[in-house]
Amino acid sequence: MSTAQAVLQMEDTGTVRKALRRLKGRATVGDIVAATGLEQARAEASLRALLEWHEGHLEVGERGDLLYRFDPALIRRDQVPVLTRIKERAWSLFKAGFKIWIVAMLVIYFIVFLALMIAALLASNRDGDGGGFGGGERRGGGHVHFPNFWFWYLIWSPNWGWGRPYYGERYEDRHRNRRGRRQGPPFYKKVFAFVFGPDRPEATRERRDRDLLRLIRSRKGAVSAVDLVQATGVEVQEAESELARLMVGHDGEVEVTDDGTLVYLFPSLMVSAHGPVEEREPPAAWQRLEPRLPATGNSAGSNAAIVGINAFNLLAAATAPWFIFPRLGIGGPLAEVGLIWIPVIFSLSFFAVPLLRLPAVWRENARRAARNVRKAILGLVSKASLSGSEAEPVRLDDAQRLVQDRLKGSGHGRVSVQRVMDRMVGEFDGEVEVDAQGTPRFRFPGFRAAMEAAHRLRLKLGLGRGGVGRIVYASDDDASTQSARDLEAFDRELASSEGVSIGPGASTSREAEPTPDEPLGLPSPDPLDAYVGDPDRFAFRDELELAAVEEELRRQTAARHR
Repeated sequence: MSTAQAVLQMEDTGTVRKALRRLKGRATVGDIVAATGLEQARAEASLRALLEWHEGHLEVGERGDLLYRFDPALIRRDQVPVLTRIKERAWSLFKAGFKIWIVAMLVIYFIVFLALMIAALLASNRDGDGGGFGGGERRGGGHVHFPNFWFWYLIWSPNWGWGRPYYGERYEDRHRNRRGRRQGPPFYKKVFAFVFGPDRPEATRERRDRDLLRLIRSRKGAVSAVDLVQATGVEVQEAESELARLMVGHDGEVEVTDDGTLVYLFPSLMVSAHGPVEEREPPAAWQRLEPRLPATGNSAGSNAAIVGINAFNLLAAATAPWFIFPRLGIGGPLAEVGLIWIPVIFSLSFFAVPLLRLPAVWRENARRAARNVRKAILGLVSKASLSGSEAEPVRLDDAQRLVQDRLKGSGHGRVSVQRVMDRMVGEFDGEVEVDAQGTPRFRFPGFRAAMEAAHRLRLKLGLGRGGVGRIVYASDDDASTQSARDLEAFDRELASSEGVSIGPGASTSREAEPTPDEPLGLPSPDPLDAYVGDPDRFAFRDELELAAVEEELRRQTAARHR
């Protein structure tokens, strides 16, 4: 796109944004054309651009007309509320400052108090009868040994690499260096994780989109919102919004089937340099159950050591006026501030911060458990809706039993399971009936209808069946090679006009047209069995942990090339 075209598109987008605000966020292309005077193509291009960066959805009228629906405030997808940004910034600054304080206080005060305690005990032995620490026979011979090189090696672990993140010992147990030895994280990283939790890889949009694009390619470039729901576990409304964004970002288009289902097509993603696209389908939602978020990521032994060190500092500082000061002759305001008040305040804060974090960790784990329940039930719905010739009912008892068996400790009983099922009824145009025993049964014909609509359309269009075809131009061609390519293209064009095939595997446009006898658009007797997705196999999958592995691989690759 030239600079002039880019400027024109920015101006058009601004004009359309103003029109959408006047139209309360709901408009067709015709509404925008009438409100702005733009050409239809320019108005549609601006609507698609807004759909990529702002929260929005596509709707279909009863006659198949497309309607663009945005939040009236035109909220950006990446927009974070001002108060949230302020809180995040304040928390980030507090973490940075407190980490520096931790390094300066925890270890150094531990060494100082250890030395002072030993000195106070030795002083007691010299003044007493020898019954204290070290015995009377060692009077005057005590030595205070400060931590040596190996102590500092454990604290800092120079082989770890400065700035390398620590995702918790669960991940680090699998990390090995080039010689196959475990490279343990430095102690200070574990201390930071105890206070603030383990580092978390950034969940970038590109990383999230990669699995979505794999799904699209594995399903031959044609997907409905229900395809995305089945793969990720998100709700239909969010799936529609994501597909609308991907459609704009990857040169897609939308097709409305006879029953009103929106099917998103991505022909450009189905062009490959290696022939027909054969993409492996990503795991289904019930094979992506989310593990519990750890409070610290450390082992129990590491946490016990950290608690012990800080508790020792707190105890030593609190008892210093009665134990250390009299025996060593220490006193004065400076000693009280430096050896009592500062370490006491620090040690109490050190224990307080992780305690204050716990409610947020519990809330996040409750949200993860709720999402896991939905994902597990989606496996049951997929099996019942897609396995046979029609959507079969799902009994509430079966759903409850599944959650109890597969998600032990989720804390979700019959009421919460039914709440999830009721919500799915609204999403998938479901039906509820009660059997003779009084047990609710849920049927989801809308789930099956959307999957079947996408299946029929992908069979009909056949996206991704071929590669890029013959190469007609290459930037490194010399004059003779390019002349030969031009001559070959001319021969093919001539043969095509006469209905003759040229070369092995060649086909003409006349031959490529499907005849009425071809069953291209007709599904097999049970076409949706292939999309059930192994509903009896459940697995936990930490997406951020996978991102951590990717980051580590990139770091190792960069280190090898330095």
